[in-house]
Amino acid sequence: MSQALTRRTLASAALALVAAVVPPTATAGARPLDASSAGQPARHDLRAPVRTAYDLPGEGVYPEGIAADPRTGDLYIGSYATGAVYKATPGQRAARIFLPSGADGRTTANGLKVDRAGRLWVIDSTAGVAVYDLRDRRLIARFDVPKGASSFVNDLAITPDGSAYLTDSYRGVLYRVTPARLARAAAHGGRGELTTAYDLTRVLPPVPAGGVTLNGIAADPAGRYLLTVDMTAGTLYRVDLASGALRQVALHGGDMEHGDGLEMRGGTLWVVHNVTNTLSRWAVGDDGRSARKERALTDPALQIPTTMVHSGGRLLVVRSQFDKGGPMGSGTPQPFTVAEVDGI
Repeated sequence: MSQALTRRTLASAALALVAAVVPPTATAGARPLDASSAGQPARHDLRAPVRTAYDLPGEGVYPEGIAADPRTGDLYIGSYATGAVYKATPGQRAARIFLPSGADGRTTANGLKVDRAGRLWVIDSTAGVAVYDLRDRRLIARFDVPKGASSFVNDLAITPDGSAYLTDSYRGVLYRVTPARLARAAAHGGRGELTTAYDLTRVLPPVPAGGVTLNGIAADPAGRYLLTVDMTAGTLYRVDLASGALRQVALHGGDMEHGDGLEMRGGTLWVVHNVTNTLSRWAVGDDGRSARKERALTDPALQIPTTMVHSGGRLLVVRSQFDKGGPMGSGTPQPFTVAEVDGI
């Protein structure tokens, strides 16, 4: 077995663990949900159309991450299976390869973000994160996982000060790369190591070795705190960026089990629940200490969504199809796409 295949197999294990606990009826049909379970009036006619926005070329893509360039509206989508990164341009249905499979030794491409300086951050789940200049596709720097650690770097958020925070689903920690660290790495060989900024194992429930905890992460637009989801326990955590205080967020009206990608705008948080084909929307209150579920959509047309992004007035969702011959199952996938979803 090749080294690349070995690393992909290791990275796939975390998602396979989640797939095993999903009941077979979880995706039986389109099922709009509402806030009635939280004592709120039920909402009707909440069906949100799910349609294809972009086609991804090739077979075996299994997309996982997506990022939008706020300056141009261009989208970047990462392949979990190959490490390739695709570029999708508004007004053009077909995406094209931006960074080829295996570029710079990358074997997966899951978490992606574009920062305000026009740099693309691409996570390779068992290796670390690489940072590219979007103008010329030049590799600026890379930050490796700690030596000797069993890591699954999963997702990232960028705060208003330009710092990147990354979740490690195996270790239950958040890494941080500040603009100063990025500049130093770029000036001195382009290499660095990820260092722990916050250890959430102090507040997370115990998990077995290799178990999955933290997944998606979002930054408060004002730069006060981070929110990150424990996809197995279905809980959400707040990290205070000023004091370092860690606390569990009080959730009302539901939980965040199978929570994958997070997206936050103002006081609204969207959560992608992967294996249940669900998107949920939450009103965040009390300075990030509580959240109330407002609505949700479950639809098999989401095809195991992993993350989402708002761009150009649209909500765009990655359809991973991990259950169709990918990391979580067997079968033949349909052509790989990014979906546009209304009403959630």
